[in-house]
Amino acid sequence: MKIQFTETVLRDANQSLIATRMSYNEFAPILEKLNKVGYYSLECWGGATFDSCLRYLNEDPWERLRKIRAKCPDTKLQMLLRGQNLLGYRHYPDDVVRMFVKKSVENGIDIIRIFDALNDLRNIEVAVDETLKNGAMASGAICFTKSPIHNLEMYVGIAKKMEQMGVSSICIKDMAGIISPRETFELVKALKESVSLPIIVHTHSTTGLGLMSLLKAAEAGADVIDTAISCFSGGTSQPPTETLVYALKEQGFDIDLDLNSLKEINDFFKPLRNKALKNGLLNPVVLTTDTDALNYQVPGGMLSNLVAQLTAQGKLDKLDEVLRETPRVREDLGYPPLVTPMSQMVGVQAATNIITGERYKTISKEVKAYLHGEYGKAPGEVNKELQKKVLGDTEPITCRYADLLEPIFEKTKKELGDLAKSDEDVLSYIAFPAQAEKFFKNRDKKGDSPSSGTFSYSIERVD
Repeated sequence: MKIQFTETVLRDANQSLIATRMSYNEFAPILEKLNKVGYYSLECWGGATFDSCLRYLNEDPWERLRKIRAKCPDTKLQMLLRGQNLLGYRHYPDDVVRMFVKKSVENGIDIIRIFDALNDLRNIEVAVDETLKNGAMASGAICFTKSPIHNLEMYVGIAKKMEQMGVSSICIKDMAGIISPRETFELVKALKESVSLPIIVHTHSTTGLGLMSLLKAAEAGADVIDTAISCFSGGTSQPPTETLVYALKEQGFDIDLDLNSLKEINDFFKPLRNKALKNGLLNPVVLTTDTDALNYQVPGGMLSNLVAQLTAQGKLDKLDEVLRETPRVREDLGYPPLVTPMSQMVGVQAATNIITGERYKTISKEVKAYLHGEYGKAPGEVNKELQKKVLGDTEPITCRYADLLEPIFEKTKKELGDLAKSDEDVLSYIAFPAQAEKFFKNRDKKGDSPSSGTFSYSIERVD
């Protein structure tokens, strides 16, 4: 049986361990080796890379993608997209979503993994449609979580609807590292029996389950698994690539990756890992196993945010109370999966409830918007008293929220004038206005002129 690997060191591993602070120049020398080693895909864009490039690295994220594409003409490049949220925390109108997807493909992306934080498939339809129209692969991602309403039947139903939508593959996206080996085996097996698409499994090592779960995924017939080169694996990152290649080859799986080549890649990244450890960018704590998520379903990144929020207010002694409050808030909101932006919303509200000493004395504007229906349909029933407290006699939105949003791309382009040198610049500004404007002005001072356009390359799109 053949199984393929998506390497995450350029995006999710980088994001999970060192807050997406790895610059292009740091990893550029190894790109040609990454291109030739035999990965199914390289996850290199999306998620927090866009924000980090503009905010911290003084890089144009689009130029970064084009440079990666130029050095990796033979391997599929992959990105993560939050459906109608794109790379941000709010819904954008359809014209922006379509333009963002179009430009992502033009600049080098082959696979767009698309998810909605609530598994509300209305919020991924436009992104999927535009991805396919532009000749790229749309990987529909199911956000895995555990609750009284989430079960095998629900996940299979989501996958079937995604297949009808036309996606190219189905990804099980376990952002908290909480899917057990048994659950992984049963879910992969059920999906393989229910849909005729490749099945991909994405998890994290946060709780210590990741390696075992990916082994069971392979045994159940998964087509692709997400892993990270070993020196950037473990903890809140993905399980190690080399370990799984070694173990699965021993079990007789057909794998294209060569361990000697992987060693060269790992040896390249080790100094970057060591540098991050030395300067404090990589906190050793995030490399350890944290089983709190098994009790509270709090992803590693969400836990870090809670600790930072409580520390800033001198309330770190309240952390245990906040962790106990988190599942209660999640239940009140209809059991949303704890993935961006829902994880931040639930965590902040739980902390606020504890710090103020009264549940929902203060309600964040994001939770109010959620209860109004602006993020989509809650997976389960929300707390009616809480909803009434926020909305009064106003009825929540039941339509797709983006249907209420006016187009803004051309209007924003006109307003930016010469400050934006390309459509890509306009998209950067729409996504992160303050950071993009600052970047543009600094760029203009230096006299840089961003190139734009499509690289010419040929790649076999193997499912």
